[in-house]
Amino acid sequence: MAENGKPKLALYWAASCGGCEISVLAIHEKILDVAEAFDIVFWPCVLDFKVKDVEALADNEIDVCLFNGAIRTDENEHMAHLLRRKSKVMVAYGSCAMEGCIPGLANFADREQMMQFIYHDSPSTANPDGIEPQTRTEVPEGELELPAFWNTVRTLDQVVPVDYYLPGCPPEAKWTIAAVEAILKNELPPPGSVIGMDVSVCDECPRERHEKKIKRFYRPQEIEPDPNLCLLEQGLFCAGIATRAGCGALCPGVNMGCRGCYGPVEGVRDGGARLISAIASVIDADTPEEIDAVLDTLPDPAGYFYRFGLAHSLLHRTRLAQANGHKVAEPFEEIPHLDPKLAE
Repeated sequence: MAENGKPKLALYWAASCGGCEISVLAIHEKILDVAEAFDIVFWPCVLDFKVKDVEALADNEIDVCLFNGAIRTDENEHMAHLLRRKSKVMVAYGSCAMEGCIPGLANFADREQMMQFIYHDSPSTANPDGIEPQTRTEVPEGELELPAFWNTVRTLDQVVPVDYYLPGCPPEAKWTIAAVEAILKNELPPPGSVIGMDVSVCDECPRERHEKKIKRFYRPQEIEPDPNLCLLEQGLFCAGIATRAGCGALCPGVNMGCRGCYGPVEGVRDGGARLISAIASVIDADTPEEIDAVLDTLPDPAGYFYRFGLAHSLLHRTRLAQANGHKVAEPFEEIPHLDPKLAE
C-alpha cells in the first residue's frame, strides 16, 4: 500500500503492438475510478516513469501489475522478472502475454532468418554494407546498447509465474473493468484463473447454425456471406468453435470469421490442435484426395490454426536449425512452460 492507503498499480508493455495500452483507456470514465482507487507507480507508456523507480521499490510493494506483451528480448525478460519480484499479483494482460499472439508467429522462423530478410533481402531494404543491429556499438559519445533479440518468442508464464490471465487482442473494456472491480473488492478468482467467460465464441454468436459440411473454404473477399448464417457453414474460416468467448462475437458480427484471439476454452492445452480437430470434423470429403482438395483452399493453415497461440502451444515453435551439430540455444530454450509437469 502507498502512504495514502491506496494499493499500488503497475502497467508495462513488452513485445506487443500497444493495443493493450490503449484498451486500458477504453474503460472511458472508469479510468478516473482507477486513478482514484490506485496509486499508479509505473506506466512508462503514459507517464514519466523510469526502470530505476521500480528497482527502488521493495519486493511485493506493487499490489497488482498488468503486464502486456510477449517476451521477445532480454530486456523483456529482465522487466518480467523485475516486476514479478516487485508485485504481489501478476496479470498476463492480453493475448501477447497470455499466448504469444502475433509476435509468437515469429516462432515459425529463427533469429537468423528474420535478420536476413529484414536487413538484407526485403525489397524495401537499402543496406549496401550489410549492417545488422548489435547489442553494443561504440560511438564518439560512448557505448550504445540494444536488447538481445531471442530466437524464440515466449509467453509471460514461460518466464515468470503468473497469477491471472486476461485474454483478448486487446481485452474488451468490460473485462478490464471486471478485473479492476474484483481487485478492489478482493473478489478475485483462484490463482491461475482466466478472467472472463468459459464458453466458446459460438455460444455468443447470434448466427444460425445447422449441420456443417464444408466442401471448400473461401477468402473473405471471394463471397458475400449470408448475414444470418454461421460463417463456417458458408466456407469462411472461423475459429469460434474452439475459442473462448468474451468479445461479444465482434468479428462474426461484421462478416469476418473469428481468428481466435481470446485463446482456447477452459481445459484445452493446445488451442491450435483443438481447432484442427474441430475443422477436420466438418470437412465434407471421403477420400484423401478430396480432403487435400478442400485443404488446398485454406491458405496458410498454420497461420490460421496457431495465429494467436503458437508460443503457448505444445509445438511452441518450429525446430531450431542445427549449428555445428548443436541446437542454437538461448535462455530457457528447452523449457516450454514453468510448470514442471508440462515441461516433461
